[in-house]
Amino acid sequence: MTGRRWTLRRKLLVGTSALVAAGFLVTSFATILALRSFMLDRLDEQVLESVDLAIGPGGADGVPDDTEPPGEGAPGQTGGSLPDEGPAPRVGSLQAVLGPDDVAVSSSYTRADGVEIALTEGEVAILSAGVKGDRIPATVDLGARIGSFRVAAQTVDDQTVIAGSSLDDVTATTNALIAILACVAGLTLLLAVVGLSLLVRRNLRPLDRVADVAQRVTTRQLDDGNVDIPDRVDPRDTDPDTEVGRVGTSLNDLLGHVQASLTSRQHSEDQLRRFIADASHELRTPLASIRGYAQLSLREDAPMTLTQRRSFDRIESEAERMAALVDDLLLLARLDAGQPLSVEDVELTLLAVDAVSDAHAANPTHDWRLDVSEDLISVPGDANRIRQVLANLLRNAAVHTPQGTTVTTSLGHDTNHAILRVTDTGPGVDPAVTDRLFDRFARGDRARNRETGSTGLGLSIAHAITAAHNGTITVDSAPGHTVFTVRLPLREASSSPTTAAQEPPRVS
Repeated sequence: MTGRRWTLRRKLLVGTSALVAAGFLVTSFATILALRSFMLDRLDEQVLESVDLAIGPGGADGVPDDTEPPGEGAPGQTGGSLPDEGPAPRVGSLQAVLGPDDVAVSSSYTRADGVEIALTEGEVAILSAGVKGDRIPATVDLGARIGSFRVAAQTVDDQTVIAGSSLDDVTATTNALIAILACVAGLTLLLAVVGLSLLVRRNLRPLDRVADVAQRVTTRQLDDGNVDIPDRVDPRDTDPDTEVGRVGTSLNDLLGHVQASLTSRQHSEDQLRRFIADASHELRTPLASIRGYAQLSLREDAPMTLTQRRSFDRIESEAERMAALVDDLLLLARLDAGQPLSVEDVELTLLAVDAVSDAHAANPTHDWRLDVSEDLISVPGDANRIRQVLANLLRNAAVHTPQGTTVTTSLGHDTNHAILRVTDTGPGVDPAVTDRLFDRFARGDRARNRETGSTGLGLSIAHAITAAHNGTITVDSAPGHTVFTVRLPLREASSSPTTAAQEPPRVS
């Protein structure tokens, strides 16, 4: 699961299943320990009873005298044996009498078939070493031949009487319980996981529906003028008494506030666009009149002072500048209002040649270069508007770079886009204004000279026109190397031109 976050459903399922499994483990472990402890206590009681029976009712006198000649005794006895009276030994039990030097006076073990066999010297040594004291039960492993035993001992005179019972029954019962608990717990856990999965999935279904609503809202374009948000959480998922219901109610309230805010913003923007468009349109007539009267006054042969002539010159030049500003504002207002553009095949190669030629004629102090292939690259769009984009970029390079700057216009393409670049070797754009370079009335006062009469609308117009053609415009600037890149979509990938492999010509 590296690099992937767990969902809430998975966390709940895995976490709850882990808690259930931990509960089963603790319960099973406690049950097994309790049962084993109970069985060992019962076995200890039997072992102590066996010690008492081995000693006999006479206490110390019940232990046979080691000076008595050994009889035939029971099979497997190695010397003076315990009294023959009494019940037959239990299956799986053992008895041993050790002398002062821990040498077996007698020893026997009753097998499952009822046959008594004698203990080996090694087994007697292990048995003697495992005894902890009088009437203190202990567990002793006598090896693979007869297994593990629970034993107890008691010293009578100078002899030690040891009795024990096999742990096979305890081990078998414990193993059987472990197997039963494992099967039951495993099956129960499986059923619990399936049930939890269904339960969690069902209870999280309302949350999924709320998340779907939020996801649909995030895919809507809320910056294109359409402020309607019809998506809402279903009333069944807005119960205030549930956590999901509170989330759904809050999301509905949030969407309502967002829609109201967007509606208010859109209304303000529409009013502003109409005002700019109407004002720009109305200003064009008086500005044309001012320019006309200024030109008429300058052309008249009537005597005029130097101050008057200079004033009329300034009136004419400022009227032209204001007319250009009004035209730019009107164009931006129309583009913002979504005014449709004419669509035709625009030959970018020819357009670039004309634009560079015009720039060279208007600003001969710069070094203008053209880097295009002989193939014609065409895109669908408005030829006049695309021409304005390139003209604005070239004018931007002319007015914001010193004389002698090299400005190169290059044209190429990739699979889906035509790529137009304007590169200059000027001082570059101030990094502080790079992020807002395409905003309206943005000027880089520090990096580029403002004493040019620029309105700060050229790049914003280029950006708006490019966006209206579903293209992009970006800038990459460093001292001595500034590149404006315009990417316009081709009509069809299959009809896109192929660039020749030869070195493209350069026009200065």
